[in-house]
Parts: sequence; C-alpha cells; structure tokens
Amino acid sequence: MLRFGDSARLGRRDFLRVGSLALGGMSLPWLIPTANAGTKLSEAGKPVTDKSVVFLFLHGGPSQFETFDPKMTAPAEVRSTTGEIKTAIPGVTFGTTFPKLAERANRLCVVRSFVPGDANHDIKTIVGKDSFGANIGSAYASAVGGNNPSNGMPTNCVLFPRAVDPAAGVEQGGFGKFVSTGPFPANTAPFQPDGTGNAKNDMKLNLPMSRLEDRRALLSGFDQLKRGFEAESASVDAARQKAFSILLGGVGEAFDISKEDVKTVEKYDTAKLYDVTKIDKKWNNWKHYTDNAKTLGKLMLLARRLCERGAGFVTVTTNFVWDMHADNNNAHVTEGMSYMAPPLDHAISTFLDDLRDRGLEDKVMLVVCGEMGRTPRINGKGGRDHWGNLGPLMLAGGGLPEGVVIGKSSANGGDPATDPVRIPNLIGTIMHTLFDTGKLRITRGVSRELLTMSEYTPIRGLHG
Repeated sequence: MLRFGDSARLGRRDFLRVGSLALGGMSLPWLIPTANAGTKLSEAGKPVTDKSVVFLFLHGGPSQFETFDPKMTAPAEVRSTTGEIKTAIPGVTFGTTFPKLAERANRLCVVRSFVPGDANHDIKTIVGKDSFGANIGSAYASAVGGNNPSNGMPTNCVLFPRAVDPAAGVEQGGFGKFVSTGPFPANTAPFQPDGTGNAKNDMKLNLPMSRLEDRRALLSGFDQLKRGFEAESASVDAARQKAFSILLGGVGEAFDISKEDVKTVEKYDTAKLYDVTKIDKKWNNWKHYTDNAKTLGKLMLLARRLCERGAGFVTVTTNFVWDMHADNNNAHVTEGMSYMAPPLDHAISTFLDDLRDRGLEDKVMLVVCGEMGRTPRINGKGGRDHWGNLGPLMLAGGGLPEGVVIGKSSANGGDPATDPVRIPNLIGTIMHTLFDTGKLRITRGVSRELLTMSEYTPIRGLHG
C-alpha cells in the first residue's frame, strides 16, 4: 500500500520498497509492458475473449412492473403505476419513465422471467452464494491477474458515487460487501477509486487532501518521493521508472473524467435532468435520491473509460434508492420512479450510444438488475414490498442478440410463466462473455470455484 500524507518523509529505503507496491495485488515490476505491450489478454495466453462486463446494480430492489414488464391488462392494484410506453420492439412496452430505453429496445435483451430467489435486501446477484461469496469480478481477476499487464489498469473495479463526486454519501455496505473476494486471493479485490477504500483493497493511494482523480496531488506526491531518492542516489531502476510512468500516465488518467471531452461529459450528465432540491425531504432516502441523480451518468462514463483501457469487470452502483415501500424512508412507487428512473434511463442510453460510436458495442456487455423484484400487489400506501420470485433484468452489448425478450411472466407479474432464469444462468452468461470457457477448463491453476461458475448454464437464447 502506498500512502502520501502531509507528514510523509520518504527516503531511499522507502523508495526502493515500491518494488513491492501492490497495484491491485501486482508488484510494480509486473506492470512493466514487455515487447508485447498493448497486446490483448488473449494474445498473452489468457483464456479470455477480451470483452468486458459492466454490472450496474440497482440497490434496493427495482420493480419489474414499473421498469420492463408493465402488465397493463392486469387489475389496477397490480399493473404499473406509471403506465406503459411502446418500444422499438413491436408489441413490447416499458414503463413510461423509460422513453429513451424504449427507443433503444431493439438493442437490448430484456429478461421477464428472472428469479432472484429470495426477497432479502442483499447483493446476491453480484456477490452471493452462487459466486462463492465473491464479487463476480474477483473470479474473473483470479484468472487474468489483478492488473492489465500492458498498462497497469486494474482488471476488476467497483464504482460508488464518491468515485465521481466527493460530496456524495458513503457506499451502502449494510447488505453485503461489493469488494468481497470470497475464496479468491486478496489481489483480486475490486479496486475502489474513491479514497475511502477498504482495508483489504491492495491498490490504495491515500491522499488526505484530495482524491485519486486529482492527479496534481498524485504527481506532487511522486515528485516528493523522487526528489528524496535523487538526493541519495544518482540512478534508479529503469523498471521502476517505467512502473511509475504507467501508474501516473495510464491508471491515473483513466480515473480522471475531467480528461474526457467536455461535450461527452455533458452528454452523460444526469444531474441536469431535474432540480434535485425539489426532492421531497420528508423521505429519509432523499439524499440517496440526490446522489443517484447527480452521479449515475458520470459513473457510467467512468465505467466506459475503464473498460476502454483494459478493465475487464466493473461494478457500478449508486446508494440505496430502489426500495419502494412508501414508508418513512422511501417514496411511493410513482413518486419514487420520478426520482430514480430518469437518471437510469438517460445514463444507460448514453452509455450504449457511446459504446456504439466508439466501436465498443460488441466488446462491452452491460448487465442491469438489483437484488430482488417487487410484489404484484401495491400496498395500502402506494408502494410495493419485497418479492423474490421475479425481478427485472436487462442486458445489452457484448455481442449478445439484440431486441430480444427472454421468457414471460405470469398474469400477475409475480412468477415466471416460461423459461425461468436464475442467478447461476446470469453468471453463466457473464462467464461465457468474458472467457473462452473451453480454454479456461484446460488452463493450469484455475480455481475450482471459477471452473464451477464457468460451467453454469447461460441464459437460453443468448449463448446457445
């Protein structure tokens, strides 16, 4: 771990010790590009497809009715409170708060028979028993290494609101740890680029007066380190010089969205969609609604930047906003969707358009779901309660079929009527997107847990 603090005094001995600096678990000499610098992981002998996955986790449990399965022919107490809107897929409708995604439905894969399995608030779709208690990205990193060897980019990252807005609230950790590695080595932990980090996160640049994206502070810290070393020695190991260059030039730049074109940042910006000061503060969750509105677009922009530069798995989540009980904490469904849906609709649509414009549409797969769905019947306060038998799931990109609706739900939208899709099937689809599973099975050193995950049956109709 490398820390720059106000009282840091680093001498030659400290400088030489950076050879063991963990950057996502890899010592700096391992980050040095070889003659094959810039080559794909598959070309470096890894059992991968050179695709990336962005997993957007909707914390709190989104409703299947108000998102992608309105059920408008059902009784009033069942059907979507926000109505329905036609999509680019004939005969398929979404909730009315998703007009942009409706226009792009012919580029999406919507699963209407996804079974989360229980109604608990947790993060089981991204970290759960089916992933052996690990973030799915840690399973990926266990096979490819903690960093992309061509530039030092962490292969597994998790993005919370503070990654793009230091004023945002801390991440929700009460229902599971997004940085969990389960049985996989510590160096597979997702890198969390917000400066608060986690004690088990091996890549941490602790900058008390700034954040990772403030490259001036980062550069100043390394300059201080370099001056202290040069005062005692006229030369430094060339490999370590190169490693510092990689860290400062490649990794640091990737996490700094201010380096992005201003027009692109503006396109992603979800803060402009509505006046967050008008969010009703009688709901205890109003701060989370605000964080969601202000940060989701920029988080998706940052996810694209990381994938573009070599990250293979990126988890994105805002704070706990998708709980829909209509209690002291959470708004009723109709009001809550007016806070939560516009940022999601805009951020995903912009992300997909951006991937297409950059030629990355088949290289990056997006997964969107939460921990559960919502009850078929609206409660007496205008909310929906926890429901584990059915929940929304959407995928796009990564070479998946487009304009596809998988499965059907029951008449009341509470259970799968056909083709039930479960969490192992989702994980199987992710594994088949990231890995050449045939090659993975004959690769030495692959863990039993990763092999098991790679053998999960993918969602039918997506990977055969």
